[in-house]
Amino acid sequence: MATPTEAPRHDGHGPRDPFSYDYDTLRVVGLVLAIVMFVVGILTALSKKFKCKKSDSSLSEARQPGKTPTPAGSA
Repeated sequence: MATPTEAPRHDGHGPRDPFSYDYDTLRVVGLVLAIVMFVVGILTALSKKFKCKKSDSSLSEARQPGKTPTPAGSA
């Protein structure tokens, strides 16, 4: 029988418990994925290939700050 501090073991007989996980492998895979995503994010942020395009000036003139309509009764 497994105690709360040790992982349950599957001896090959009977149905396998679907809620027993190999936490060491899960932790290592999660750490590797986090590192890969972090490095890809930094490389994307520092690359000059992906730039923010400036907005069209005709669109900014149509939207004037402070002139947004308010619903009736909310002001």
